[in-house]
Amino acid sequence: MLFPSDPFNKRLADEAYGEEYAAARAAGVACSLFSFEDFETGQFRALPALSAGVEVLYRGWMLSPDRYVRLHQGIAGVGCAMLTSPAQYRHCHYLPEWYALCEEFTPETVVLARDADFAAAMEGRNWPAYFVKDYVKSLTTQRGSVAATPHEIGELVGLIERYRGALEGGVCIRKFEQLQADSEERYFVLRGQAFGREGIAPALVHELARRIDSPFFSVDVAASSEGTLRLIELGDGQVSDRKQWQVERFMAMLDGRRL
Repeated sequence: MLFPSDPFNKRLADEAYGEEYAAARAAGVACSLFSFEDFETGQFRALPALSAGVEVLYRGWMLSPDRYVRLHQGIAGVGCAMLTSPAQYRHCHYLPEWYALCEEFTPETVVLARDADFAAAMEGRNWPAYFVKDYVKSLTTQRGSVAATPHEIGELVGLIERYRGALEGGVCIRKFEQLQADSEERYFVLRGQAFGREGIAPALVHELARRIDSPFFSVDVAASSEGTLRLIELGDGQVSDRKQWQVERFMAMLDGRRL
C-alpha cells in the first residue's frame, strides 16, 4: 500500500492516513510513503522503495485523472503496477463515465458544458428541484447544491468555481429526489466482491459489482422516501473516505482476511 507522507517528515504518514497506515503495517501489509508535495512538482520517490514487480494500492488524496496518470507512470517507472488503471480510475471518479451503466438506479442526470444555457437545457423537465455538481463533487457550503429553479443553476456553478477554484470536467444537473434522513451508507467493491461495514451489502451493490469495470470502488446508496435504495455516487476506492467503517474491518477487506 502506498500512502502520502507527512508534509514535514517524509518518514511519517500524513495525519489523515496515519490510522490506516498503522493498521496496515500491524496486519503485515507492506507499506510505503511518498511526498505528495514532491509529487506535485513532478518527483516521485517511495520510502521504503517499492520492490519491482509488486502490485500497488494507493490510499491517499483525491487526484484528477491526469494526475493519477502521472502517479501511475511514476510507479511503473520503478517496475511496479497499480491495482487500478488510469482508465478504471476515471471510470469511477467521473459521474458521466459510470452513469449510463447505472441509470435505472440513480437520479436522472443531464451533463452539460460550463458555457451551456442551463435554463434552456432544463426547459420542459419540470423536476421538483435541481441538484448541481461538477463531474466529481457538489457544493458543500451552507448554500448547498440544490437549485429550486433552472435559473438558479448558473449561480451554483459559479459558487462551485469560487469555493473550489474550478469545475472538474463539466456540469452535472441531477433530478432532486427526496431521501430518508440519515439513510446514506458507503459500501466498497474489491475485485468484484461487495463489502459492507457490518458484513452485508444489499443486492444493488452486488449488481453494481457486476457492471462496473474497476477492481476497487466505493458505492454510496440511500433510501428514497418510499424505501427504495438509490445510488447516490460511485468513487474510486483508493481516494474514498472510510466514512463509518472501522479501520480494522477496512484493512481486513483490503488484505483478504476473514471478515
